[in-house]
Amino acid sequence: MPAAVPSAGSDKPLAAFRGVGKTFPNGVVALEHLDFSIQRGEFLTLLGPSGCGKSTALRLLAGLAQPTRGEIVRNTAAAHEIGFVFQEPTLMPWATVAQNVRLPLRLKNIEYQESRVQEALALVGLGDFRDAYPRELSGGMKMRVSIARALVTRPQLLLMDEPFAALDEISRFKLNDDLLALWRQLNCTVVFVTHSVFESVYLSSRILMFTPRPGRIAAEFSIDAPEPRAGQFRTSPEYGAQCREVSAALADVMAGS
Repeated sequence: MPAAVPSAGSDKPLAAFRGVGKTFPNGVVALEHLDFSIQRGEFLTLLGPSGCGKSTALRLLAGLAQPTRGEIVRNTAAAHEIGFVFQEPTLMPWATVAQNVRLPLRLKNIEYQESRVQEALALVGLGDFRDAYPRELSGGMKMRVSIARALVTRPQLLLMDEPFAALDEISRFKLNDDLLALWRQLNCTVVFVTHSVFESVYLSSRILMFTPRPGRIAAEFSIDAPEPRAGQFRTSPEYGAQCREVSAALADVMAGS
């Protein structure tokens, strides 16, 4: 039985990849025959080894690149309904936290509202740091600013490209918990990229496992876990069993590459 997810409000997929392939100008085939749908309200993780095309798929979904073959159907009404969190915080060092968070509103010509910036910062627990500069923040706090910047346009779809990979384990666990709380609170859809089996099982309602390059879908897992998920899930027998199942499937995929 799949894990409970926030109410989606519609059975129509939010987006779908249909026979998508991506070949770069240097001849590298990153993705081939990629077919999957993204359901409204789910937490979907793209899992696989480094270089398998996960980040490329995310960039295609965001419209930051175009597929070489196939098509991507997006059922979002406007570009501001997609938020993107990159691997690095990529903050402007000369700008305050509030100015960094405000940037997407300016780029997308959305009427500026101070309340939106404050709301986004409050969601990530940084309401008191609006006037701080990036150099004054820890790595985890910088990533929170990056998440707030993605949320300020109130997106339906939040795309996250290994956002916690560079953080220490304590910070990573805390941000995993905070991200799940945000997902429930905002009732949005998250597509999350990672090469960590343990992170994917902890966060996801569904996991798509990619083959080594060129990336294809090798396996799919629905994660059955109580909601709301909390820290004790990490030490539960159910979590351990699901991690072993996904790890074994990943080992099989790698062995067949």
